[in-house]
Amino acid sequence: MRDRQLEVYGLFERRATERTLSLLSDEVIAEHEANPAGPHSDALQRVLRHMRRAPIPGKLVIVAVRPWEEYRLAALTGVPGEAPEVLDDGPYATEEEAMHAVFLRRVADLRAEVA
Repeated sequence: MRDRQLEVYGLFERRATERTLSLLSDEVIAEHEANPAGPHSDALQRVLRHMRRAPIPGKLVIVAVRPWEEYRLAALTGVPGEAPEVLDDGPYATEEEAMHAVFLRRVADLRAEVA
């Protein structure tokens, strides 16, 4: 027995990802790099909103190893109480650099989804 809800959700996700990718341009990526915390254009806001809907397991976060000096990326496990897995990325000198690194990895993940 197949679950039509899962099929419809999969179709919705694919189309949402395709729409999000159509908004990604060199200008949108440069806008995020210039000001990752915002304010953002409509296109960038839509891209970020789509990225934030990702499931918790594997979601990237920023870890302040030494606040205001060194930042690294980590992946959440999705298990309550379990520490995130710190990745080999970085270190990044500012939180903004780390935020943009997370953004670029999420862009790459989105592009890989439809490839």
